Parts: sequence; C-alpha cells; structure tokens
Amino acid sequence: MNQRLVLPSMLLAAMAAHAQDTSPTSPPAETAKLEEVVVTAQKREERLQDVPVAVTAFAGAQLKALDVESITDLSALAPNLQVQPSVNNNTGMMIAIRGAAQQNPALYWDATVGLYVDGVYVGKNLGSVFDILDLQRVEVLRGPQGTLYGRNTLAGAVNFVTQPPSGELGGHASVKLGNYDLRSAKASLDLPRMGIASVSLAARAEKRDGTTKTLPGSAVKELNTRDSTSARVAVDLDFTDTFQAAYRFDYSDTDQVVNHSYLSRANPAILPFLQPYVTHDRDARVGVDGPAFEHSKSMGHSLTLTWDVNDRNTLKSITAYRDLKWDDLLDLDGSPLPVAQTERLSDYDAFSQELQLVGNTDRFNYVGGLYYFKDDGFAFNPQTFFFGTANYDSRYGFGTKAWAAFGQVDYKATDALTLTAGLRYTREERNGERYLAFNDGTSPAYFPIVPLGTKADDTFSDTTPVFIVAYKFSDAVNAYVKYAEGFKSGGFNGEANSLAESITPFQPEKLKSYEAGLKTSFADGRAIVNLAAFQNDTDDMQLSIFTAAGASSSIIRNAGKAEVRGFELEATWAPSDAFRLQGSYGYLDSKYDEFIDEGVNQADNRAVIHAPENSFNVLVDGRLARTSWGDLRASLDYTWTDDYYTYPYQLASSGPNYNPLRPIAGDTVVKSYGVLNGRLALSDIDFGGVQGEVTLWSRNLTDEDHIVNYIDFGPLFGNLTDAYYLEPRTYGLELSIKW
Repeated sequence: MNQRLVLPSMLLAAMAAHAQDTSPTSPPAETAKLEEVVVTAQKREERLQDVPVAVTAFAGAQLKALDVESITDLSALAPNLQVQPSVNNNTGMMIAIRGAAQQNPALYWDATVGLYVDGVYVGKNLGSVFDILDLQRVEVLRGPQGTLYGRNTLAGAVNFVTQPPSGELGGHASVKLGNYDLRSAKASLDLPRMGIASVSLAARAEKRDGTTKTLPGSAVKELNTRDSTSARVAVDLDFTDTFQAAYRFDYSDTDQVVNHSYLSRANPAILPFLQPYVTHDRDARVGVDGPAFEHSKSMGHSLTLTWDVNDRNTLKSITAYRDLKWDDLLDLDGSPLPVAQTERLSDYDAFSQELQLVGNTDRFNYVGGLYYFKDDGFAFNPQTFFFGTANYDSRYGFGTKAWAAFGQVDYKATDALTLTAGLRYTREERNGERYLAFNDGTSPAYFPIVPLGTKADDTFSDTTPVFIVAYKFSDAVNAYVKYAEGFKSGGFNGEANSLAESITPFQPEKLKSYEAGLKTSFADGRAIVNLAAFQNDTDDMQLSIFTAAGASSSIIRNAGKAEVRGFELEATWAPSDAFRLQGSYGYLDSKYDEFIDEGVNQADNRAVIHAPENSFNVLVDGRLARTSWGDLRASLDYTWTDDYYTYPYQLASSGPNYNPLRPIAGDTVVKSYGVLNGRLALSDIDFGGVQGEVTLWSRNLTDEDHIVNYIDFGPLFGNLTDAYYLEPRTYGLELSIKW
C-alpha cells in the first residue's frame, strides 16, 4: 500500500470498528441525534432544515473537526463553493459559488459573493482573509441573496457569526506547534457580568517559517511565511429587557513574505534568458531578486442596537466601519532576474448603516429595511519590467455611495404551504480616477499614457425580486421552488491602459436564478439528506481580461449571456453518538450563450472560469475509544475538485477562431486535485475543573503537489506564465484548555 495512505486507512478502519460504540457510558445508538443547527439566513432564527434556501451551516463540533478559522478554510466544504487565495497573496482570496466569481483581486473590484461578519459586509477580496476569533457558526448561502443582504450577493453569501459574551467567567486557550517552525497561540476570556455589561476578549498570534527557501544572493531568505496577530472585543449591553446593544471590534495585522511565482512557461524565442528557471515542480529552493512582502492591517467596528418593540416586532440598527491598509511587492518572473516586478500600496475604508424591522403575525413573517454603504480607496501601483527598461507609474482611486430599500414577506397559506415574496431596490453612485505613465529607464521623466486627473462617475440601479413556494410534507420533509434575481453594480477599470478604457464604465452584472430543493431528515433525527437543482442565467457577466499590455493591466468586458446549470447534494449520518459521516457533492454545467468580442460572438470560444464540473467533500469524525484520561477522537476530511479554467481566454489553439496574439485558456487549466486533512485528539481531559485536549493535526496529509492558480501574461509578454501551488503538508501538535 502507498505509505501516504497508511494513516488514513488505519484511522478509517478504527472509526468503523468503533462506530457502534456500546461502552456503558455511551448512549445507545438509537438515542443519538444530529446537532440541531439554527441559522439566521432570513434575518430570523430558524432551523436549518426549515429554511427554503440552499444553505450549508457549520457549527460546534463541525467547525472544530474542520479547523475553520477564516474564509480560506471553507473551500469545497459546501457544494459548488470554491475558495482560493489570490495569486501570490495569502491575505486576499477568490471565492466562487455555482461558477460565479471575480478572479481579479484588485481593490476597485467588488466581490461576486458577499462576505459578512456578524451582519457586516466585508467589501473587498484583498484583506478579507483574517482570523475570525470566537467563531460560533458559518452559513454558506448559495444563489442570489439580494433581497435581504447588503450588496453584491449575486452568487451567494457567506456569514460568519461569532460567539456572544456569556456573562460568566470562562474561557479557553491553546498553543499550536508544527513543522516549518510554526508557533501559534490563541486565548479567549469571558468576564463575569458587570452591571448591564457582558464582555469577552480574544487574541491570537502566529509565526511560521517559509515553505520555500531561496538560493544565496536572493532578496529574501524564504517565501510563504506566516506572521500575524489578531484581536477581538465583544461587549453586550442590556439596557432593559427590550433594548440591547452589541459592540464588536476586530483587528488583524499581517506582515509576511508572499508565495513564490513558479515560472511554468516562457517563450524561448522572446524570453531566452528565463529558460533556465522554467520548472514544472514545486521546487523547495528558488532564486528571486525582489524583496517580496505582504502587509495587511484591517480593523472593524460595529454597533448593533436591538429594540423589541413588542412581542411580535423587533427593530434593529447595524452601524459599521472598516479600515484596511494593504501593501505588497511581488517578483512575478519566478527568477533571480529583474524581468517583472510590481508593487501595490493601498488604503481602503468603508462605512455602512442598516435598519431592519423583523416581525410576525399569526400568518405572516416579514422583514423590511433600509441600507446605506459608502467606501473609498486608492492604490499606488508602480511596476518595472525587462531590467528597468519599461517602468510604469500606475495609480487608481475609486469610491461608492449606495442606497437600498428591501422587504420580504412569508405568508403561511396553510400549515404546510408557505408563500414568500421579496423585493430590493438598489441605487449606486460609482466613481473612479486613473493615472498611468511610462518611463524607459534612460531618464527620470515619465510619459503620460492616461493623464493625471482623469476621473469618471456614473450611477447604476436595479430592482431585484425573490419568490419562493415552500411545502412541508411533514416535520422531516420540506420542498421548495425559488426564483431570485441578483445585481452587481457597474464601475470603472482601475487598471486601464488607455484614456478611453479609464472613463468608460463596465455595466452591471445581472442574474436570474431558478432553483428547486428538497430537505429531508430521517432515522429518528440521525440522518439528513438535502438536494438542490438550479439554473442561473447571467446577463453582462463582468470579466477582467489580463493583457499585460501597457503595464500589468487588464481590460474589462461584459460577456453577454452565460448559463450555469447544476445539482447539489448534502448528507449527514450519525449512526451513534460516537460516529459521524458527512458528505457533499456539486455538479456544474457552464457555458456562454453570448460573448461579443470585437463585434463577433465568441460564445463557443471562451472559457467559463472557476466552474469545475464536479466537486465533493467527505468528513469522517468518530470516537475511537474512551480512556481513563479522556476520549480519543479522530477526524478526516477530504475535498476533491475537478479541472477548471482560471481565465476567460480563447479555447481554440488553432483554426479560424484562433488568435495568436491572445492567450489560450487551456494553457492555465488547473487540473483536478484532492486534499486530505486529519486530526487525532485526546479530549475531555479533566484537570480538576479545567478541561484539556491534546491534538495531532495535519493539512494536506498526503503532501499532494498541485497547481491551484496561474498568472498568464500572454503572447505579448512572451507567454510568461506563473504557477501557484497548493501549500505542502503541514502538521503539528496543539494543546488546549477550557474552563
């Protein structure tokens, strides 16, 4: 047997042997039930199985078994959910749901999937990867959610819900050690209630050496390091029985070295000097010339006021402010030669205000509200290429003012039949500014390409509805059909390489979604199977097409019409209180119906990005034995993702539709890959009122060597192509206590 599979096989065998644990202290199998998960997907608390929405929720033991601490830990754990770090960076991410994604991480872009922390919208891909301390629950909502969620939830929304203060003295702490000299410490403290106030505090720090070492003479000693600190403060104030306030503060500071850009391809006729550095492996030691770094500092404040007007109506105000300072310096040629280097020095802040009214009558549940959002950002993006002979002064700014009014009503026509209708009106004012200048290295003077002071603005609006028919056959079987529309605002290209492109707005992206779902539970509450089938029709899909012409720039096109059909399956089974088996599967069939490029419909010759045809996840979690020290538990989770394209480039590599001056999508296909993670823990160790746990853990347990993303500079830049690999196997020991 392959040695890499020995440990997983042994663990699975042991779990199977103990699945029907009948020790005297164990409840019999027939009394074991799955943890009932309560979600707020529709702005009120509901059982997960009662919500007529395709939503996956993780809470309690699941979060622990999966070791979820940030958005990047969720990839493939929900059907048709894909999360990848941004190329080069570890504090930015690309998130796709049902094949809808925004792959360009630049700050002027809005995400296609809405990310929320305690009800507050996190507006950008860059800087969105930060530790979320005291995490209570994660909800992944698939499909448009625009009726009830802030903005830009065209593909779906991911909600992180943190643990509120308990008002009682308690807490937990842990220390994690691992390979690459990993050192991590985390602590959370709940303070006793003080008058009307309940307070909790949390902090985390992590350091780790790089997974890639560099050769002598390189600008840095190693790449892909970890160095971060984070903190959280939560304060709940109970002014009266009907009026409460909840303040949340989070802080994250990351200062580390970026991933290596492995040079996987370069045209020998154009870039002969790079040929010695082309590699098709994740080399453990490389040469770089740039002092690569990644700095991300984010801070968020939110204040939620809740007033129970009466027994049936609650008025809520959510006020939030987020600030981000994000800088990086990248060596993009994967060599010790100064061929391609780019830097981004960015500043971004956002303010939002939301008012909600949530209520009910005997037959109706309703939600209504108003929403305001404002953000501003600026990035200085200097670039240098080809030994300093092509230098660019690139700068862009952007801003948004958005208003929305929304409402949704559920009508319980009978005890079994519920009809839902919702509507959201959104209006956004967008602005952009751009400056781009060129220098050939022979003098300090820069030649303007896009003049200083170039500015543009425009306004976009839309009204998006939702209609749901839900039928409850029994307490264990629910079915629904849903129609929803999504809207993502237009804007301006911050990386444009011409005046015309800078001041011409790209148009809003709109989506119509048709969905049918079935949610079932059986075996006395020990098993759940949920199904969903959908079709998404997208108009004016926003695509960023990297050209590498005139700086590291992109053009933006609205790709006409796209169609994505799919199927999703989620299942969980707990045959006893000692064993849990959970799995999910997603299927996607994606195509363009229209893709107008230079006046020609290229629908059959363009790739749909980040839309793997098949993906699945399996989690096995079980108690292997009960000892005098504590419970010995083990978990394995395996995720598998099919091939997917990373750029919306041409599919043809020859023939009449092939353009030799443009990149080919097939050159940057990510091949199918799987990742296995594992944990082995001795838990519930009693230290006289303090509970302890010792855990052995590993991520990418079998040390798979896969490319997960690319940058393709295209024929105009000698087909220079960077590859970014899955992080190698990491493993270690974690010690934790809870009191």
